[in-house]
Amino acid sequence: MILINLLPHREARRARRKQAFFATLGAAAVAGAVAAGAWWTAVEQARAAQDSRNDFLGAEIKRLEAQIKDIASLREEIDALKARQAAVEDLQNDRNIPVYLLDELVRHAPEGVYLTAIRQTGSTVAVTGVAQTNERVSEMLRNASYNATWLERPELVEIKAANVTTTGREARRLYEFSMRLSIKRPQPAGETGDAPAGAPARATGTRAS
Repeated sequence: MILINLLPHREARRARRKQAFFATLGAAAVAGAVAAGAWWTAVEQARAAQDSRNDFLGAEIKRLEAQIKDIASLREEIDALKARQAAVEDLQNDRNIPVYLLDELVRHAPEGVYLTAIRQTGSTVAVTGVAQTNERVSEMLRNASYNATWLERPELVEIKAANVTTTGREARRLYEFSMRLSIKRPQPAGETGDAPAGAPARATGTRAS
């Protein structure tokens, strides 16, 4: 017996192929949507994490900026305190300078030189006096130039012969002089304000006023 299939098998096979194609296409679309969703979720999480880090960094930067301002303010206060300390030390040193100055002048004035006036203006000292001879004045200038600790750059302003009445009311021929010196600030070996080594020792026969 011969069986003949009269059904449209070609149309059925074509329909099956079309159905398989659309099923594959749908599965690909679903897989693509899932992948896109996963990618979007990962991107959003990464963006949220980065935003969180940015916010943290911004807060830390603001905190550091505030600390930097505080440090700058502290530095200004420290500089101001240092300036005040330096001013106080200068005042302390300046308070002791007249003592050292008088000691220096008396120590380096040779015998036969009498100082009648001393005037300090800033770092300059004007000295006037009388001497028995010109050589005594020259010796004082040399002493102030090479042996003085607190004096430098002595300069003779004027010297002239004059008849000066002494204590016994006797007129004597002496030499009136005036000189100008500069005060220098040596670095003492000990603490600031201590007298330099070998400072006070008054010269015999010298008078300062």
